[in-house]
Amino acid sequence: MTSLPPLHGLTVVSLEQAVAAPFATRQLADLGARVIKVERPGSGDFARGYDEAVHGNSSYFVWLNRGKESITLDLKSPDGRAVLGELLDRADVLVQNLGPGAAGRLGVDAETLARTHPRVIPCTVSGWGTSGPWADRKAYDLLVQCETGLLSITGTWDEMAKVGISVADIAAGMYAYSGILTALLRRATTGEVSAVEVSLFEALAEWMGSPAYYTRYGGRRPARVGAQHATIAPYGPYDTADGRLLLAVQNDREWRALCAVVLGDPAVASDPRFASNSARVAHRAELNELIGGRLTALTTAAAGKLLDEAGVANASINRIEEFLEHPVLAGRERWHEVAVPGGTVAALRPPADLAGVEPVMGAVPALGEHTDAILRELGRSDADLADLRDRAVV
Repeated sequence: MTSLPPLHGLTVVSLEQAVAAPFATRQLADLGARVIKVERPGSGDFARGYDEAVHGNSSYFVWLNRGKESITLDLKSPDGRAVLGELLDRADVLVQNLGPGAAGRLGVDAETLARTHPRVIPCTVSGWGTSGPWADRKAYDLLVQCETGLLSITGTWDEMAKVGISVADIAAGMYAYSGILTALLRRATTGEVSAVEVSLFEALAEWMGSPAYYTRYGGRRPARVGAQHATIAPYGPYDTADGRLLLAVQNDREWRALCAVVLGDPAVASDPRFASNSARVAHRAELNELIGGRLTALTTAAAGKLLDEAGVANASINRIEEFLEHPVLAGRERWHEVAVPGGTVAALRPPADLAGVEPVMGAVPALGEHTDAILRELGRSDADLADLRDRAVV
């Protein structure tokens, strides 16, 4: 008999858009929470319009919104706000990543909710924090990558580059998710309700910890070195006779094994230029020339075999198409079919497996798909629904 999912019976109301807040609530939905996504009538979450790659749906939206119910509400209208209040009467958590000041105008900021709905855990996802000198500024992922210094250490020596995914949004979504779970646990064990606040800037600032320490106490920032590791060597891609692979040496034991087995010269390991990681980083060009000269004489398969023999980690440099066919994902049965408007998609199971618990992984909702059903739960009649539609409240 399959047990109920861990968050079964919990209701989350989310005034969300884009990436960070939807990523947090999608993970709650995967654990069995009922997530009611409140969207603008007519247009909805603007991430719905980012692209049309997945059966006419946005790839971002499909990734971030499975398992949710969509209700459309005009929250600028008194009737729309009244419905929102009724949803909060039944909710455990409110998540919002509205623009600066909007939560206060709607009466769903943490301070107001503590008075009107004291049992509801409020979670605010902001750009720069709800206080401080930048509280009123807009924030998008790339802006935050810039302000945290991430761009300064990403790319090549000649040109910086953005990270290829929405890393600031994802970081904030993860901290919002774990913060909500922590607040739920605290409420369950002590009865106390804690507001949760996460900013994109502070989430990504946490992820910048290593380069921050390296720069503050080492006296220089990590260099931009393309796909190589900025502070560990050898750690990066190398050409072979018929392709490329990436190898990663993490310690001196692995370095000595690489010299003996792959390079065929154990004495290289004690060369003063390469005897420690700091020395190898300082002499990276000479090190890469030495390793590259050996690997370009080998096929990728032969190089990989020698690296495996030496116990040195290595990887193929996959394109997205190759990642989608990865044998680990297939062998561990990580793909799961999920319904979306217009078809089905293969979606990855959540990465945290709980023994005896199956993730919910429900359908991705069409805009306003659950509006009528939710309003009927709240006691609205067919005539009420028609009236709300006539006045564009829903």
